[in-house]
Amino acid sequence: MGQTRLCDTSRTYSGEIMNLTKIALVFVASIAAAACSTTEQSRAIEAPKVAAASTTAPQTVRVPVALGRFDNRSNFARGVFSDGIDRLGGQSRTILLSHLQQSNRFNVLDRDNFEEGRQEAQLRGTSQAIRGADLLVTGAVSEFGRKEVGDRALFGILGRGKSQVAYAKVTLNVINPLTSEVVYSVAGAGEYSLSEREVLGFGSNAGYDATLNGKVLDLAIRQAVDNLVVGVDRGLVKVSR
Repeated sequence: MGQTRLCDTSRTYSGEIMNLTKIALVFVASIAAAACSTTEQSRAIEAPKVAAASTTAPQTVRVPVALGRFDNRSNFARGVFSDGIDRLGGQSRTILLSHLQQSNRFNVLDRDNFEEGRQEAQLRGTSQAIRGADLLVTGAVSEFGRKEVGDRALFGILGRGKSQVAYAKVTLNVINPLTSEVVYSVAGAGEYSLSEREVLGFGSNAGYDATLNGKVLDLAIRQAVDNLVVGVDRGLVKVSR
């Protein structure tokens, strides 16, 4: 009888081990399946607009403006190892064109696609009727910089934090194309930051975010355009007719 009990006990232990093994295999298989799965997510983000886009223009006719040069005059990306391509200026010019048009005060005349427009006119069998601009708007990135600031709690044992900060200042000059006179000037500046904090080994640890460059440029240019709109609404910008 004693030997039978030992045999039953060993069979019980063996059965439990088998069940645990099966559970472990199922658990590992589920983790492997989750690791191999692909998750795709997307969401639409509304792009910020100038404040003037939501206000009513006092004048009934938009002012025709053409965009001139927009250069990077800051020290950013202009070192010895630069390839000479003004990416910051080109990006700023694209942002400025959009915000000027959305302000409901200007009709922006696009000169960059002049040849493409002429080709399309020829394909339609018509001639172009290019409109002259009453004002010429030029711009420059006068200041731009990136920096990282951080702090540590108890020499980093309890936690640490880091912030990426981008700063930009842009200037816009409004020129009378007939006289080359600068009739109005405005500026805009902005600062954008991205912060993360780690506490006792837990938290975020984000790397270099290049999108901060575009975000802070957009912020500074929006402010400059809003300042320009104020001058137009007050009649401070002289329009050549």
